[in-house]
Amino acid sequence: MTSAQETAVAGEKNAPNQSMPNADYTATAHKARVQDKVATGILAAIVGVIIVALVAIIVYILASGASKLVDVHFLTAKPEQFKAGGGIGPELFNSFYLLVLTLLISVPISLGAAIFLTQYAPQGRITNIAKTAIETLSSLPSIVVGLFGMLTFVLTLHWGFSILSGALALTMFNIPILVRVIQQALEAVPRDQRDAALALGLTRWEATMHVLVPAAMPAIVTGVVLSAGRVFGEAAALIYTAGQSAPVLSWSAPIWSLSNPLNVFRPAETLAVHIWKINSEGVVPDLSAVSAGTAAVLMVCILAFDIIARVAGRALERKLTAE
Repeated sequence: MTSAQETAVAGEKNAPNQSMPNADYTATAHKARVQDKVATGILAAIVGVIIVALVAIIVYILASGASKLVDVHFLTAKPEQFKAGGGIGPELFNSFYLLVLTLLISVPISLGAAIFLTQYAPQGRITNIAKTAIETLSSLPSIVVGLFGMLTFVLTLHWGFSILSGALALTMFNIPILVRVIQQALEAVPRDQRDAALALGLTRWEATMHVLVPAAMPAIVTGVVLSAGRVFGEAAALIYTAGQSAPVLSWSAPIWSLSNPLNVFRPAETLAVHIWKINSEGVVPDLSAVSAGTAAVLMVCILAFDIIARVAGRALERKLTAE
């Protein structure tokens, strides 16, 4: 063997093993794939459990009160306390009436507050405090809002248990949520759109109303309708403000009468409050049927709000974006 061959053989023996880095990389990649599969499986299992539980609750409620969903008498008649066969007509009307009044009050205020915070308020300590307060109020328990509404509207202002007291309590409950939703919708609009509108000579108000708000309208409508579902099913805040009685309604009664449906100073028991009341008192002979039917109607209304939110949001998005 020549000296050159001996040198080459010695170099091969002393050279580092090139297969080791490849082996380490393969092992690391295999371990990462295993961890990814395990994490994916755990997350899928969690989502599956949540979906199964949600579907089970919905199916159970709808199946328990399915017969009442198509019972016209149940949907239109007045409730009974000491005999069977009562309905939820006044409660159903009161729920929608309170919802409409709450949205009429809370949506303009929330829209104005969100526009001010995103477009006009100077970024600083005061703005940060306002945002923190809104986020804190949005997570406030509804029973606390109800107690505050009772102390302020029912007792201090002497409005008593009334629709107006309930609507204002629900407004306090709804405004922080709506402000946050609308604020996020406005912030999600690309800044280039507003800058382009300002470059064309529009004022800040014109750019906001003609560019930003239309662009954010699908998300705003979706948030408003979803918040409507939450307000529609609220009970704790209304127990202390709107009351737990449902007078017999008559459209021929004077506007100042407690029987007039549009009188905002009359007490109004809603669907959610009715479920709580009849189960706590236990004076209805067909308690199970009435409770299950009322819960099914409430569930169908809330599901309808969710479907309307998605359909309206997509329709507005296609219309406003021409897609």
